[in-house]
Amino acid sequence: MTDGKDNNNNPEPVIVRLDDTARNEAQSILYHAYRNEPTFQYLFDHRRPGYDQRVRATVRELIDLYFEYNQDAIGVMVDNTLVAVAFVGEPELRMNLAEQLSWRIRMVLTTGFASTRRYLDYHEKIRNMLPQPQAHQLPLMGVDPKYQNRGYGRLLLKTVERLCSENPRGSGLVLDTGNSRYLPFYESEGFRSLGKIRLGDYEDHVLFRELKPESKAAASGPG
Repeated sequence: MTDGKDNNNNPEPVIVRLDDTARNEAQSILYHAYRNEPTFQYLFDHRRPGYDQRVRATVRELIDLYFEYNQDAIGVMVDNTLVAVAFVGEPELRMNLAEQLSWRIRMVLTTGFASTRRYLDYHEKIRNMLPQPQAHQLPLMGVDPKYQNRGYGRLLLKTVERLCSENPRGSGLVLDTGNSRYLPFYESEGFRSLGKIRLGDYEDHVLFRELKPESKAAASGPG
């Protein structure tokens, strides 16, 4: 994991690229970010014993899969502490989890058949909503609860957007959320709705931000 020097008296957030050495920290941040999300609560049945274990296992298996495919992983560090992470899928990937046999086996063993089936169905619905031409996907993003409401989530998302804008093969960025209270934040960042996925009593919102040629040029800068 890349590091940076902060001012100890007034630590500034530092954007870093993550590698395998950040795996445990990233897992912890994403577990706490997702365990209370309506989407995860439905997919992994929070009313049934073992819910926390199923969330931990799913986050672990997804992180392992994205590292295996060498996808972009970035984070925000404050005073040498990792406080936020994001994993971004390349436009060409469009990963079909149903074809990931070893991943599916590990998921069934750790989360159970019913939860794995729900997650695969949910993932396929998102894949069917992805725009053409191809777009980046932001499947995992979270901020440590102790560091929320300090602007680190917005900083992380803007960094992800800039990273995606520099890739000429992508048309934009897709993300989803089951928590409607996040919608104003994403809308303020220029995201629009691609549609909703019904998950029991919940609705998962699939959002897209287009990266037009002029915004790509602005993001890349001169030279």
